[in-house]
Formats: sequence, structure tokens, C-alpha cells
Amino acid sequence: SPVLNADGTVTFRYLAPKAVKVTVSGDFLPTRKIQTPYGEFDAPGVAELKEGQNGVWEYTTDFKPAPEMYSYTFNVDGLNLIDNNNIWVNRDIASMTSTFIVPGGRADLYTVQDVPHGTVSKVWYDSQAAGFRRRMSVYTPAGYNPCGKTRYPVLYVLHGIGGDENAWLELGRAAQIMDNLIAQGKAKPMIVVFTNGNISQEAAPGENSTGYTRPTTQLPKTMEGSFEASFPEIVKFIDSNYKTVAKKQGRAICGLSMGGFHTLYISLNYPDMFNYSGMFSAAIGVSEQQMCPMYDNFDAKLAEYFSKKPALLWIGCGNTDFLYKSNIDFMEKMNRAGYPYTYRESEGGHIWRNWRIYLTC
Repeated sequence: SPVLNADGTVTFRYLAPKAVKVTVSGDFLPTRKIQTPYGEFDAPGVAELKEGQNGVWEYTTDFKPAPEMYSYTFNVDGLNLIDNNNIWVNRDIASMTSTFIVPGGRADLYTVQDVPHGTVSKVWYDSQAAGFRRRMSVYTPAGYNPCGKTRYPVLYVLHGIGGDENAWLELGRAAQIMDNLIAQGKAKPMIVVFTNGNISQEAAPGENSTGYTRPTTQLPKTMEGSFEASFPEIVKFIDSNYKTVAKKQGRAICGLSMGGFHTLYISLNYPDMFNYSGMFSAAIGVSEQQMCPMYDNFDAKLAEYFSKKPALLWIGCGNTDFLYKSNIDFMEKMNRAGYPYTYRESEGGHIWRNWRIYLTC
């Protein structure tokens, strides 16, 4: 389990001989609406498994899931469980989900192909802003030579709330995406930096001095300006230790949700730092009201940012994302001012499936 059948359907099985009810939930199923204290949101669909011989429960889709990387869990009598027969599991903050890939099309970008491969390093740096050493993940493309003459543009990729410097590599398949896009000639060879946007953390949970603490979204100093204010020290470290194109024309930044929020304010406060910015389901409108110099004078900073003529401001959002309206409102503000941007709207909500697509754009 799961089994990709010859006709394109997928079969899930779970051994639970004493169970009363078994369901599977995942982003391969049509979404459902749920009510929360924060409003109505999309949630992964749910399908019931039927009990067969020897206590094996089974469900086969009545449709062919499109090529994509999907996540799913089982629920056995009210208890959410991963698939014990599938060793491929991802952690998203404090949730564990089993995964599978339906090959073909864009999904092939998420798999290891017979192409030259880059290298991912876990790199520690001294953070003056935090007051301790912090970690980031750095992808260098195939053929990168620290002693060579070739210099590379740099893309900084930021995670969402509760994420860390591993999120884009594990959930977003970013290293495989970069290898394949570069090999296809759809992206220039580049250095890609995956930061930890939680300025109070040294590194990802379980990989720092606090030990095996439970991951949480309730972390201090996430969206109150500290990370944005500290970002120049990250850029300085990368430019000092890698063969980079160390100027605005050689730098890009993007991020999802909280990372999109960070991207916006880093771009506005340092308009000479990045020539390309990407906001994926950005958490616009979440913390602007806080008293922080990084977030004040928004309209003036936006005007200055565009006066510097950036090459690209790219925005992507799912049409059922709970942040959809705030992104639309932001674009209407730019429309009124005549500011240029590129927008891509996709199906679905606040999910990794969309963010992987945006990275490949």
C-alpha cells in the first residue's frame, strides 16, 4: 500500500482485523469544507475503506489521480495513523503523513532523474541578530567549484510558519526540482539557500541543542520583524563563502505563507538587495498592524521598491486558499498604483502541492 494500478487508479490497504471503521484522507481526494474558530477552510477529502479477508481493509479510487506528489493518512476508529506498509513519510511541523508520487508530467520534476545532481549542505553561521550560531541548508548545482571562476546567482527560499530549513527540501522536493530544471535548461545553474525563518531557533527541531522537543507553530519572533531585519547577515554570509553574483541582479527571494510575508517585507525594506521576488500564498495582512519599523510606512516602501525597477514580483495563490482574499486585495492595491507583477492562480488551498508548482514556475 499504496498500489498504482495499470489503469491509473490507486489502491490503499490497511491491516486492522478488530477495527470498526477505517478511512483514508489525503490531497489526492476532492477537498471538503470544515468549520474552524477562524472560519471555513478546505481540508483533504476522506474515503472509506471496506473490510475484506483476514482483516485487510481496502479502497481503490474511482478516478485517476493526476501526476503529482500526494500525502495521505489513515484513520482507524478515530485514530490518525500513517501507512505502516509505506516507508515514505514526511513531517510537516508536528504532523506525519505518508506520501506517494503518481509519475508523469510535472511530477517527474519531483523525482530523481538521470541528470547531473547538485549538493545539499547543512551550514552553520554566526548570527549577530540572534546571538548564537544558526543553520541553513544550501544547494549548490552540479559542477559547482568553490575554487573556480564561475559565479552563480542565488535564490533564497523561505518556509511557512512552523517550518524550518529542511521543509522545502523534504516536503517541497526542492533539490530534485532544481536538478531537473537545470538539466532541462529551464533554469540557470544557481545556488539555492533555504533559511530557518524562526530567529529564536538554532536549527530544525530534533537537530538543535534543545533535543527532541515537539515542533510547534507557537514560536517567538516569527512575524514581528526580527527575521526580516536580520536577513542581510545571511546574504553577507553566503556572498562571503560561496561563488555568487554578489549584486541585486544576481539575487532572488521567494517564500510560502509566512515565508511569503517575510519575502514581501525583506524586499520592501532592502529594495537594492533582490531583483526577483516571489510570494506563494503569502500571509499578507497578518502582522502589518504590529508596531515594528520593518512593517511601517508600507505604501512609501512599496513605491520606493518599484522605483528601483525590480525585474519581477511574482505572486501565486490557490483559489480556495484562506489567504486568497488578502492576496487579491494586495494586487488590487498595486493595480491602482500601476505597479507591475505576475500572478498565477491555481486550484486548491494552502497546500504543498501548490507551492511545489510555484517553485517550478
